[in-house]
Amino acid sequence: MPVLTDVASGVPQGSSLEQEELFPIREVARLTGVNPVTLRAWERRYGLIVPTRTDSGHRLYSMADIERVRSILEWIERGVAVSKIGKIGKILAKTAPLKALSHLIPSDLVQADYTQWQQQVQAAVSAFDEAHLEQVYGQIFSSYPLTVVFQDILIPLWKQLLLRQDTFGQASEWLFLDGFLRSRVLQRLLLVRSLQPRRVIVCALFDQCRELELLITALFLSSVDSAIQVLAIGQPLDELTLICERIKPKALVLFSNHAPTSDLPRHLNRLAMSLDCQLLLAGDAADLAQSSLAESSIGCLGSEGSIMRQRLKQFLAGNLDT
Repeated sequence: MPVLTDVASGVPQGSSLEQEELFPIREVARLTGVNPVTLRAWERRYGLIVPTRTDSGHRLYSMADIERVRSILEWIERGVAVSKIGKIGKILAKTAPLKALSHLIPSDLVQADYTQWQQQVQAAVSAFDEAHLEQVYGQIFSSYPLTVVFQDILIPLWKQLLLRQDTFGQASEWLFLDGFLRSRVLQRLLLVRSLQPRRVIVCALFDQCRELELLITALFLSSVDSAIQVLAIGQPLDELTLICERIKPKALVLFSNHAPTSDLPRHLNRLAMSLDCQLLLAGDAADLAQSSLAESSIGCLGSEGSIMRQRLKQFLAGNLDT
């Protein structure tokens, strides 16, 4: 007698798979935001997920599997490389929720992992080997989210080289890494710009940052549903009103990593009064100036990538007060 199969799921009727609700890979991707290619990689390369298989070989995931995927995402957001998640204490083999076992991975272990990647980047930079640097760069992105890649791994090394330029050869190494990173960040910005409908302008405040820092800030913010337009370093502050009149952005983000001067609130308030869009401040200056701008219409996004992204989204939606 032939075995009857549910057409929609490919699950044999009457089998043990009917005892719990199971989801095909496309539905898991929709529920978690993790694409099917990544889900298969987590299974094949690292054994992080072991879905049920139908007789025809299709993957089916339980609610426990979906929760495990979400827990993996939380670990990755915390800075743990995906390749390390299943190895430390065989965490995923335990029945306890992954997030309940967070004490098993100390911060110094995470930092050691960052340092290992920085050493590989440094080796490629010291050899001026762009092909090797490209390879390491891709491997880092396959292991960590965007904010960790730049904030915790690449930018700290970039800053170290910047501070050591008095030593022979260090200036050339910094220029090599800086040029490489700027080109890669620009590629990513161009990739997402065409996919996003709303527009946000990002501009350096009084040239108080380097181009790479400005571009990375724009990249962090571009994860929101907003096309980001970056203005060149050297943009006059008093001409921003003209630019905003022409472009008609939803928001203008000024970026600075310098300590704010006492007259900064006055400059920003004057600019805000001339704009038809939201004026926002980002970078270290936003953290330091937040109290002095508390009674103004100017919003502070902060200096950490994921927080900036979240606050921008809330400002654009009108759900966060300045």
